[in-house]
Amino acid sequence: MTDDGGKAPAAMLAIGELAVRIGVPTHVLRYWETRFPQLRPLQRSGRRRYYRAEDVALAERIHHLLHVQGFTVEGARKALSEPGAAPAPRAPLTREVLDSAAPGQVGGIPVEALVALRQRLAAALD
Repeated sequence: MTDDGGKAPAAMLAIGELAVRIGVPTHVLRYWETRFPQLRPLQRSGRRRYYRAEDVALAERIHHLLHVQGFTVEGARKALSEPGAAPAPRAPLTREVLDSAAPGQVGGIPVEALVALRQRLAAALD
């Protein structure tokens, strides 16, 4: 089972699907494309954007740098351009990964960030 409405993990995502997945508006993703040259989704007829698995991982990394770690856009650009800063594919959250996380983190993500995301999602559903 997948989180993307039944899509395979390697399936491309439309801009709206990716926006929902990482919790930002579509215009933010288009803005990131202008600021992060590494983020280049495929564009099909009608300029529809399709994000490959590596684009999704990069967008998630950018989101983490900007919204969780508090980097500026310029700081995030520098962090991504450093050697070895390519976004690594995220391992699935298994019980072992969750149990071995550092205190105050779940799967390497600070609990405060997860709580904030949960609150944003709850507010969006109200």
